Amino acid sequence: MVIKKNIKRAKLFEKETGKKFDYRNQYQVYLDLKKNNKKITTVVFPYSNPLKNKFGIFPLGGISNSQTIFCNEGGFYAIYESDRYGFNNQDDEWDNKNIEYFLVGDSFTHGACVERPHDIASVLRDLSGNNVLNLGYASNGPMMEYAVLREYLKPNVKNVLWIYYENDFTDIQNEIYNHFLKAYIKDLNFSQKLRFKQNQIDELIQNTLNNEMKNRNISKEKNIINNYYEFIKFSKLRRIIVPVSQKNNLKKILKLAKDLTNKNNSNFSLIYLPEYNHSKKKFVNKNYRTIKKIVNELDIQMIDIYKEVFQKQKDPLIFFPLRLEGHYNETGYKKIAETIYDSLKE
Repeated sequence: MVIKKNIKRAKLFEKETGKKFDYRNQYQVYLDLKKNNKKITTVVFPYSNPLKNKFGIFPLGGISNSQTIFCNEGGFYAIYESDRYGFNNQDDEWDNKNIEYFLVGDSFTHGACVERPHDIASVLRDLSGNNVLNLGYASNGPMMEYAVLREYLKPNVKNVLWIYYENDFTDIQNEIYNHFLKAYIKDLNFSQKLRFKQNQIDELIQNTLNNEMKNRNISKEKNIINNYYEFIKFSKLRRIIVPVSQKNNLKKILKLAKDLTNKNNSNFSLIYLPEYNHSKKKFVNKNYRTIKKIVNELDIQMIDIYKEVFQKQKDPLIFFPLRLEGHYNETGYKKIAETIYDSLKE
């Protein structure tokens, strides 16, 4: 099956740049690179891993210390070297005495589909001259992000940045059925001790990837770009009005995150990121006011990227690769990081 919008993306790229678009899907890239590099992997979304496994764990990141293939929305595949816990950082960031910014979020925080140093965390690192840890991961929603704080937040962090994307409400509707994630909410002492189980995490994710490869006939697949759109929710789901119960759940999660951060003597800020159609002004996300209301009630500092960046830009589509629906491009990530830096500095 050929995805029409991917063909459009490829044709636009080749017309504008004169370069050849990488038509391979993510799995084809993986097989090609694995011929010469055994330490190659792909981004495997945490919820792709089986909840029942021999290790009895639920990973929140990826495979450690590996070249990791991400996604392609701008003509090439973004690839990064993961750190000791499988996140998108240089490994020695974990050895620093003090951390200025500690990021949690989904694929936008993770750095899709650009390479370092063009992701939000890298730009913040350059602007501040300080140490930054990026623990965003593709497909993670609010419950996973809170779990990340519980597992990886250290006392040496000055600012926790909770980067909220407009589909996070719908993520909760899926996460609420995960017994691991519910345990973090119900029991403030619960921990999987993931920092000490990275070898098990690596094996579990590799097994998941191997099973995915077995279930696919790579040579016959004609999808170009990658399979990202099969998983990441750039769909009508984002236009759903979320039930009151899920709004209450989000409020509870954010309060727990703020309380944990304050207990850690760190500052807590929520960064609001708008999606493509919100920026294109085809519609106004109906949960936008709800998020602002929740944040106000919890007395959380909010950096509203929609208001501070996208509404002030005459042509906000310049922040998206080839002006098409997807993640932000290098320009978008850079502007967002600059706005975060300036806001917190003030």
